[in-house]
Amino acid sequence: MAQAHWGCCPWLVVLCALGAWGHPKSVDLTAEDVRNCLIYLPVTVVNTTAQLTALRQQMHIQNLFAYIIPETDAHMSEYIGTRDKRRAWMTGFTGSAGTAVVTMGKAGLWTDSRYWTQAERQMDCNWELHKEVDTASIVIWLLTEVPAGKRVGFDPFLFSIGSWESYNMALMNSNIKLVSITPNLVDQAWGSEKPLVPSQPIYVLQEAFTGNTWQKKVSDIRSQMQKHPKAPTAVLLSALDETAWLFNLRGSDIPYNPFFYSYTLLTDSSIRLFVNRSCLNSETLKYLNSSCTGSMCVQVEDYSQVRHNIQAYASGNVKIWIGTSYTTYGLYEVIPTEKLIEDTYSPVMVTKAVKNSKEQALLRASHVRDAVAVIRYLVWLEKNVPKGTVDEFSGAELLNKFRGKEQFSSGPSFETISASGLNAALAHYSPTKELHRKLSSDEMYLLDSGGQYWDGTTDITRTVHWGTPSAFQKEAYTRVLIGNIDLSRLVFPANTSGRMMEVFARRALWDVGLNYGHGTGHGIGNFLCVHEWPVGFQYNNLPMAKGMFTSIEPGYYQDGEFGIRLEDVALVVEAKTKYPGSYLTFEVVSLVPYDRNLIDVSLLSPEQLQYLNHYFQTIREKVGPELQQRQLLEEFEWLQQHTEPLSAKAPHTAPLASLLAVSSLAILGCRV
Repeated sequence: MAQAHWGCCPWLVVLCALGAWGHPKSVDLTAEDVRNCLIYLPVTVVNTTAQLTALRQQMHIQNLFAYIIPETDAHMSEYIGTRDKRRAWMTGFTGSAGTAVVTMGKAGLWTDSRYWTQAERQMDCNWELHKEVDTASIVIWLLTEVPAGKRVGFDPFLFSIGSWESYNMALMNSNIKLVSITPNLVDQAWGSEKPLVPSQPIYVLQEAFTGNTWQKKVSDIRSQMQKHPKAPTAVLLSALDETAWLFNLRGSDIPYNPFFYSYTLLTDSSIRLFVNRSCLNSETLKYLNSSCTGSMCVQVEDYSQVRHNIQAYASGNVKIWIGTSYTTYGLYEVIPTEKLIEDTYSPVMVTKAVKNSKEQALLRASHVRDAVAVIRYLVWLEKNVPKGTVDEFSGAELLNKFRGKEQFSSGPSFETISASGLNAALAHYSPTKELHRKLSSDEMYLLDSGGQYWDGTTDITRTVHWGTPSAFQKEAYTRVLIGNIDLSRLVFPANTSGRMMEVFARRALWDVGLNYGHGTGHGIGNFLCVHEWPVGFQYNNLPMAKGMFTSIEPGYYQDGEFGIRLEDVALVVEAKTKYPGSYLTFEVVSLVPYDRNLIDVSLLSPEQLQYLNHYFQTIREKVGPELQQRQLLEEFEWLQQHTEPLSAKAPHTAPLASLLAVSSLAILGCRV
């Protein structure tokens, strides 16, 4: 069984509850014990006694002994709105991953190693911290804590179909009943303090930034329905980016993603959009043809009525096509099995994964402007880090400001990973205003960031060192770079799975016994998700096809010392081969130089070196004119210096200070 710890320091819980050493799992804390413990806990800890009391009252009303609280929303979104952060409100733990389970006498949180320290700093003594994340460990705990014949409740809108199947199968023969309960019991306990439903406008994305009209997209999906061998009469869309893409609409209900709470039921003769109608102004309603009832008229329905409407539609002679990855059990359970057509991804999710020529051009353009913002930041860092005045958090904020000044900017695409030294060894670390480190010329700095623009979404990672890196740091960096290059220049047959080619990103690391523990890449959207499924290099991604965009991001992390990641976004394009055939390769659209200070050129093959120098030349040609046009002459000179062709005997890049000494008069004279 998984080891469990109390949310506060284990020794403190034992001291408070027993006055002696002992195993924390054996402790049954009273309310007085918790109050006494809180006196000694960090100020970051949240007292959750009131929340637990309120929830247990709701559980008692529903005759439940336990209640499961995932960290998600009704659309399986990667980022969730404040009103959906039920687990955080209940536990005090604000990490982005984890599941809470509350019984009538105990409470536990399951999360992964990224968040163990954070959870211990935020959770009070009401909670056990379980250092595992799989469903099996939660079920084992439930089987231990829940008496036979008792009921375990969950909100079906917060369970994916797969999650429900896992829990249901594991508890099926246990004499413990898994019960779907609506409405959500945490919401009931939260009451009037729960954040309000977002009311920001849902707006139409201008035609200049879309690949097709919504009418053309609807016609295309209906055509796929007609050609399907099982003859679906409807497609149900649950993921927020599906509806946003289909209608060319955007909103601001979700952090980092331009989405709005919605569902769509698209039939062969009607279109139903389930949404908060008050967020649609008269122009948007007219745009959707909402005043008519024809096959190309969008009937706007209340968001809260989706389950009732789907259940009513499913009572007829119909076949409903769903993508199981994003459909929750809340809708799945009201559709008879014989009326379901199930695929891993809906036809909308699959269709939008392949960008047409206009969408490709839009994404390329957004990456040019994004490169300008990142380069401005790197130039600024190179001048200011030696002064000792820059920290991880203030640096991330400045980069956001640089991006915000770019044309068509709509904020960051995710929380910036700005990590110095040992913090960079944590693959998903992000600084806060309260917890951060100073940037130093003597340490590596990893920057993973992205922007949302009306014409595209960006995501790029660069790792830099302003001082003298160790031989091992240079070797590790160069091997990560080789992995990036080898995968980026790979030629492969059309419809090859990303999983089959991912090894090319790891081979140079494997050669010397190094590796990384995260995925090698993910899809990316056109002003949509920064992590857009189903494209990428994992086993459940679609085969690579022309027009897909994916990130390529190998890395290496030395615990307690440093971390390296080099991430670019690349477009899948046709490859030119000696002999005729259907072959593909990647065109990198991220346009920021790698750190020459960390490249050991002697490790590069002639082909890798040629590729790298060609990439540097591409950056010059595409980003250089943009910098010159905007009179960013300092940044232009930096770019020229950092994209000089490399050779086996290439000299070390001159520091920016030396460069500025030569060109300062010209720069000052030309600045506006």
